[in-house]
Amino acid sequence: MFNRRKKHTIPLYDKTGKIPVIRSSICTGEQVAGFKDPSSGKFDELMLIRNGNDFMEFLSLYQVNESDIQRDW
Repeated sequence: MFNRRKKHTIPLYDKTGKIPVIRSSICTGEQVAGFKDPSSGKFDELMLIRNGNDFMEFLSLYQVNESDIQRDW
């Protein structure tokens, strides 16, 4: 009852017509992965990237190729 763990669920996200982007901070080096709408420029952040494992998890969860990702500063 008290020691039950929540199941980790993948947030549903419609990525049609959007570009996968990693937004990096110049000052702190913080990286956030998400999708950007090319027409409006709106960025939807989905994951904080702390290390290579988080990056690989983003690629596998959202079925994105590493070559398709753009970097945004």
